[in-house]
Formats: sequence, structure tokens, C-alpha cells
Amino acid sequence: MEKNKQMERWRLILGDETEKDFSDMGMSALSQEQILMDNALAEIYGANKEGNLSSNIGAGKGASSPHISKWLGDLISLFDSEMVAIIQNDAIERKGLKQLLLEPELLDNLEPNLNMASTLLMLKDQIPKKSKESARKFIKKIVDEINKNMQNQIQRAVTAALNKKEHSPLPSASAIDFKYTISRNLKNYNKDLNAIIPERVYFFDRAAKTNRWNVILDIDQSGSMGESIIYSSIMACILASISAVKTNVVAFDTQIMDLTELCKDPVDLLFGFQMGGGTDIAKSIAYCRQYVETPSKTIFFLISDLMEGGNRSALLNHLKEMKESGVTVIVLLAVSDCGKKPYYDETTAKKISSMKIPCFACSPEKLPELLQCALKKQDLTQFK
Repeated sequence: MEKNKQMERWRLILGDETEKDFSDMGMSALSQEQILMDNALAEIYGANKEGNLSSNIGAGKGASSPHISKWLGDLISLFDSEMVAIIQNDAIERKGLKQLLLEPELLDNLEPNLNMASTLLMLKDQIPKKSKESARKFIKKIVDEINKNMQNQIQRAVTAALNKKEHSPLPSASAIDFKYTISRNLKNYNKDLNAIIPERVYFFDRAAKTNRWNVILDIDQSGSMGESIIYSSIMACILASISAVKTNVVAFDTQIMDLTELCKDPVDLLFGFQMGGGTDIAKSIAYCRQYVETPSKTIFFLISDLMEGGNRSALLNHLKEMKESGVTVIVLLAVSDCGKKPYYDETTAKKISSMKIPCFACSPEKLPELLQCALKKQDLTQFK
């Protein structure tokens, strides 16, 4: 047994070119985890072949390979932190990332690109001090571009869904419902004054704020989630700016990070994520349940590829119990290729869907419509 372990270590060190030699010496086949380790090491130390990390990623303005972000995530989940730091530094040296990270002007000239933004977030601890501001500016370009497309739509969706109908007799200038007051007093238009003389002024009921909607975003921060994290962070910050909605943001791998306090700025929120590592979805859902105050006015978004490394039965039970309590539960699957390509654990997704919990990949442009439907408590199982 000890001899076989030694051969496996040497096989991983020397690469797949020596596979036949070690097999002839009696070495047993590598495990699935060892194969993943072998592939991760081959990207940097193996022969440069199709599928390896791009050797000229720092050049030009083209898109970077989405393969890089996944590779970084695999790396963190397979090796200890000391080994990860060594391999990442070798990747920066050998595969052209060094020039990108060390020369801020290259980042300044790159066109906004989601894949590259994901890669920078994964490598943020390796970015030298002089380049950090350029990295933030690059990611801010992405954020601003997406935010421009999403902000008005999400705000309109929330406003349309939360139609304030209850009015209060208590006067407060800041709480005047001008639209409703004007419509109810049109009959009191005075031609001489060219103005409406209101018979009664209507005020929104401030007590309703104590019963406002709560949106909880539980976001998988494993290495393959780069694009989904970016879209989710922007949505979270937009929601946090709307007073009618209380927003909580939780990030997880095998550990849990509560990022709610960072929702004022999507770039700060993105830099709060520690992308990579394993996944314990059940543990994170259990943590998020503490934020459910009024189940009938709570929407829980689980944003993940559902590659559960923890207890899958516990994951399913938590979702089932939340749904049965009255919470609107929605599972958004991981996306790549600018939101066009979903990837996820099909077995877990099917089990969640069988509980009549909507579980689908939603393109970013559909998020406002999805949110509006959820706030209106419409049937989401048919949402497309």
C-alpha cells in the first residue's frame, strides 16, 4: 500500500506522460480526486497543449477563457492554502498573468469582460498594491455596465409589485401619496387658481415598513461561480437601495460569510467574496433561516451550481421546510458565457424541482421580471 502511494505521488509529480510506465510497475489507477489534481497541475507544469491556460492572456482586448476561473476554483478545493499560493504564483509567472497583474496600464486598456473580472476576483490576493486600484476600476466598468441595464428594471419591478394601497390618517409630508391624492381630488380643480384644492391628502402608512418584504440571497462562492456572483452582487445592491425591501446577502463555500453590510457598493461586495474552495450548501441555508421574520413576505434565492459537498439530504430538507413555512424559495443555477450557459448538478436540481420549488438558470435580463413575479406571488414553476 505504501509503495503504491509513493508511485501515485511520483506519477502526479512527473505528469500523465509517465502513466504507462507506472502502470507497468503495478501502480493502481488514480482516484477521481487525483485525476482532478493531475489536470490542475498539468495546466501549469505540463506540456502546453490545447485546453491549458492561455499563455497570452495579458495581450490584446479579447475575452479570457472561462476555463481559468474554474481551474482556480478546482485548485483551491484540491490543495492546502500553502500549495495553492505556490501554484498560483507559478501560474502568474508561466502563463502570462504576471504582466497583467503587474502592469496597471494593461488593465486600464482591457475592454470590460466578465470572464476576466471573475479571474481577477479569484486572484485578488495576488494582485500587487500598485495594480489593485486598476483592478477595482476594471471590475467597476463591468459593474457599471450591468447596473445600467438592470437598475431601472429592478426598481420598476419592485414598484409595480409592491403597490401601496394602505393609507394612514397620520400626516407626514414625506409620506404623502401624491399620485393617489391628485387622482382622488381632480374633481376639486379650481379654474381661477389653476390648481387642485385637495379635500383630503392621503399618506402612506409608515407602519407598513415594519412588515416590508425581505429578500435573502444565499450565494455559492465556489470557484465556478464567477459570473453568477457578479450578477447576484449587483442585484443585491440594487435591492438594498430600495426602502420597501430588506436585503440580506450571505456567501458560502464550506464556511459562511455575511456580506449584508457591504451592499452599499457592488464593487466592495464583490471584493468581499473569497472565491474558491468546497461547498456546504445545507450549512448556509440553515444560517440564512435566522433572517426569516415573516415567511409570507420573504423571498429566498439560493444561487448555486448545486455541487453539494456537505449533506444533500439536509439541503433538501431545509428548502422543503422553508417552502412549507410560507417562504418563496427560488433556486438560480450557475451561469457562464455572459449568462447564456447554465451548469449544475442535475440530480440535485431534479429533486428540488420535484418539491415544486422553481429551479432554473435565469439569464440576467430576466431577473427583474422574475423578481416582480415572486413579489406578486405568481406561480414561478412556469416562468420562462
